[in-house]
Amino acid sequence: MEYSKINNPKVLAALLDWQKGDSAKWLSHFSKNATLLDDGHPRDFIKFSTEAIGKEHFISIDKVENNSMDIYGKFHSDTWGDFKTYFKFRIGEDGKFDQLMIGQAHY
Repeated sequence: MEYSKINNPKVLAALLDWQKGDSAKWLSHFSKNATLLDDGHPRDFIKFSTEAIGKEHFISIDKVENNSMDIYGKFHSDTWGDFKTYFKFRIGEDGKFDQLMIGQAHY
């Protein structure tokens, strides 16, 4: 996996915890009331994080934008198969991520 494209240490740390399937560490990067948008639709962030982690992961990092806050790549889901996706992180006032936007990517 090509992680060197990600130059934002906060995003890299969160993504590595996602990839390892460590939900406690993944959640520690986010503020208490973090929100999730899935293809623009609100979802329960905690439920998504605890159900998907360990069953879904990036299989490649293809593109990085917005000071490494936006990650695009090929993704594997045990439920949905393989597809291109994005994770877009937003940092809140407390220095932790307060929003994650995910969805299918077209690039």
